[in-house]
Amino acid sequence: MAFWKPPPAPPRIALEGRFCRVVPLDPERHAQALWAAHVAAPDGRLWTYLPYGPFADFATYAAWLRAHCVGDDPLFFTIVRREDALPVGLASYLRIAPSVGVIEVGHLQFSAALARSTMATEAMFLMMQNAFALGYRRYEWKCDALNAPSRAAAERLGFTFEGIFRQATVYKGRTRDTAWYSVIDSEWPALERAFVAWLAPDNFAEDGTQRRRLAALRGDA
Repeated sequence: MAFWKPPPAPPRIALEGRFCRVVPLDPERHAQALWAAHVAAPDGRLWTYLPYGPFADFATYAAWLRAHCVGDDPLFFTIVRREDALPVGLASYLRIAPSVGVIEVGHLQFSAALARSTMATEAMFLMMQNAFALGYRRYEWKCDALNAPSRAAAERLGFTFEGIFRQATVYKGRTRDTAWYSVIDSEWPALERAFVAWLAPDNFAEDGTQRRRLAALRGDA
């Protein structure tokens, strides 16, 4: 790897997709819409596997955004629905280590309007694409080992399961085993082609249903 050189820290730029935009978080512009999207959910399950939340009211949530989500690591982005410019979720880069070319995606706050949608897949693709374009060698996804939806999402997106770190941390009064996943740079070209093919207009019927599953396209790649 003598030819490899450390990448820069990820810049605060907008990532443009067909279904969504991934833009640097601006609490003053985005907090109200994010709060409305989150409280629209019938329960607080969004916060179950996050070390913070649920929040009692909008003022508390907005104060938390201003206090914890405007730094460089984690670097937070708002996921904005392109059709109406409505903020529908948050994601971040974190544990950013340019010296070894490693970066993680996390702090995923997907409202009901975003979860399990084409936008969600595109947002994760845009962030992964940006990281590898910058020169990162390893892109990580970590979650509570009990978080079955997050683990399924990681596998669907092409991450490789690397194991369970037992009793890795404690949060919200309980111990957490952490499941580790990653994509590395040698895997990215084929995975990128699968994402591009899945997101292409001709992969969706008029009613928005997919014609080919991402897993099938990853298999082809």
